[in-house]
Amino acid sequence: MLAVTLGFRGLRSLLAAEPGRTAAAPGPGYGPLIPDPNKLLDLPERFTYTVVSRAGERMDDGFLVPGKPDGMATFPGPGGKTILVRNHELLADRPENGPYGSNNELLEKLPKEFSYDRGREQKPCLGGTTTLLYDTGNRRLERQFLSLAGTQYNCAGGPTPWGTWVTCEEDVQQANEVFEKGHGYAFEVPARADGKLVRPVPIVAMGRFRREAIAVDPKTGVVYQTEDREDGLLYRYIPQKQGDLLAGGRVQALCAREYPSLDARNWMGEDGKPLGPDLPVGTKLAARWIDLDDLQAPNDDLRARGFAQGAAKFAREEGIWYGKNGVFFACTEGGKIRKGQIWKYTPSPNEGADGESDQPGTVELFIEPNDTGLIDNADNLTVAPWGDLIVCEDGSGEQFVVGVTPGGGLYKLARSALGDSEFAGSVFSPDGSTLFVNLQGAGLTLAVHGPWHARPS
Repeated sequence: MLAVTLGFRGLRSLLAAEPGRTAAAPGPGYGPLIPDPNKLLDLPERFTYTVVSRAGERMDDGFLVPGKPDGMATFPGPGGKTILVRNHELLADRPENGPYGSNNELLEKLPKEFSYDRGREQKPCLGGTTTLLYDTGNRRLERQFLSLAGTQYNCAGGPTPWGTWVTCEEDVQQANEVFEKGHGYAFEVPARADGKLVRPVPIVAMGRFRREAIAVDPKTGVVYQTEDREDGLLYRYIPQKQGDLLAGGRVQALCAREYPSLDARNWMGEDGKPLGPDLPVGTKLAARWIDLDDLQAPNDDLRARGFAQGAAKFAREEGIWYGKNGVFFACTEGGKIRKGQIWKYTPSPNEGADGESDQPGTVELFIEPNDTGLIDNADNLTVAPWGDLIVCEDGSGEQFVVGVTPGGGLYKLARSALGDSEFAGSVFSPDGSTLFVNLQGAGLTLAVHGPWHARPS
């Protein structure tokens, strides 16, 4: 039988709220959102924002700020400043959004050894990362530059405990007459403020698939990986050497121990019947992990083969973040109305080692509101210093940043006044004073300042 935990009455009381996109949904937040006179970002009272970076600006290295900023992470910088590493979800067919100009005229300034795929000098890949040095005390950008170049559709990623950002290609383009290299890989970018590009080396051992994001358990070094497909798997990478992702390791997929090939999406079929078991909020399942082979998956079938072996499938896993007691990951189209779930994986005390089967990890359905007035397609997420999840929406119409308490309560933290420009990359500065977030469609990176030290009540 499914083991179901109790204690989610706070969430269920929220589910009774009248649906609708309200500026201040019921919940333990910071209060109603105040309309921004500049019509950019609505925030609670006593909160302000600074525009840190805009797509198209000239950077310190001479390249242009790329568009479509996505996942991000922060790291301690010199003098108490913040280093911010930022993804750009770009394909090769839109040079006007890339770092090299509308006709890629700046590409010649990029040394070939620092570009993963130059598209045979005709159609260079425009994804990658930029790095920013931000003075959090004085709220001022000091420097920004290209830090990884020539990759494809860098959506999200995740920070490592050893001070790097792992950026992920959400694309499985094969090499052909246009593209020089195959894609679908993770790349590691050191968090440094020296203005230097990193040589792009794909972490082939982590597998090839439409990887959305990663989270690293600092105790074990195990890397958890999400896959943005409607039938994606949750993967983990167990490195041979902790802290050295290029040294090789094992890739495994998550299974529900008692439910082989579990459909965890809670989707309803056209006949109105569930496609899989009905999993209530609070469902907690014992986990097991299975080894996968043929990790380069030339047919892009890693998830299908894993599911056939017994792995659980999820509905478009996107953001993932390591919290105090586990790993939270968002399934953007999970749930009965396909508007989002958030799951929590709690590792085994013997994660990835002998004895794991005796004390297995667990995967738990943390929230599934099925109410777009509460959350609409959860995407990127982070864990706030006080323990709440801070979740970026990628839904339709109005876009919000949503807070989720450890007990499952939801509240609105910010609203885009630009209509359907989605939020992405929410992350706090190392000192907890500043929340950075992107408005992707507008090409903006913002810093949000406020009384974060005051725990919502």
